Amino acid sequence: MPGVGWLLLFVIVPAYAVLAIAFGRVNYLFQPVPFWNPLHWNPGYVSAAVSGSLPGGEYWPSIRNTLVFVSVSLMLCLLIGYPVAYYVARHAGRTKSLLIVLLVIPFWVSYLLRMLAWIGLLSPAGWVNGILQALGISNPPDWLDGNPYSVILALTYGYIPYFILPVFAGLDRIDQRQIEAARDLGATPWRAFLHVTLPLSRPSIMAGSALVVLPMFGDYYTNDLMSASPKTSMLGNEINLFVQGGSQIDLGAALVLVLMVILAVGMSYYIIQSARDARALLA
Repeated sequence: MPGVGWLLLFVIVPAYAVLAIAFGRVNYLFQPVPFWNPLHWNPGYVSAAVSGSLPGGEYWPSIRNTLVFVSVSLMLCLLIGYPVAYYVARHAGRTKSLLIVLLVIPFWVSYLLRMLAWIGLLSPAGWVNGILQALGISNPPDWLDGNPYSVILALTYGYIPYFILPVFAGLDRIDQRQIEAARDLGATPWRAFLHVTLPLSRPSIMAGSALVVLPMFGDYYTNDLMSASPKTSMLGNEINLFVQGGSQIDLGAALVLVLMVILAVGMSYYIIQSARDARALLA
């Protein structure tokens, strides 16, 4: 009951408030007027948000950027984070505690401060361009002016600790005797990894991916700090534009519903796959 009450108070009620605003209207002062009764809902803003989110629509470039940036960042988290988590869990030895502390240290520093540090590194007079010029590149790119690579780099750097820690926990819980049994049956280290370690670590990979993807989809401040250009605008930037600085807060709430639908598709896959993995482990 405490858990149900918590969900009702901090999940269901706010979600219904977003629905009421999205299906409401604005008054003469451009303030949102929520319609709490579903019988009185106005579908205009939701219809505009849905039609604008389809390919060719007004908000499709932001949705496309969001899907591309999040997908590439997730792949980078996997390519970088999994080997790090695997090494710490399996081969760190006496340095495991020290490495775990180093993985946790980024949580001690404000996310904003870490992004500001990257701005200093990627500025026109920063260290990155200085190194490129020293290597003979006379005209290095402007990393902070609508460069999608900077946004992807910042997203990966900012959220990769949330991927590494659950993957490390999953790898650390794998029974070493299962890997030894595979080796006793003639499997090479690579085949033992592919057929034992990787399948057993898949639930933790899914959990780490969920922890990374969910906040990335709603992220807007990373893009604002690293690019601040409409060319790299994400869905979170569109929502923030309407909610914080515009007169169409209802449309911003409608775009939140679009974001919730996109996330619901991904979370459905996560739940289904997690249930399959649980049944496989029990079998």
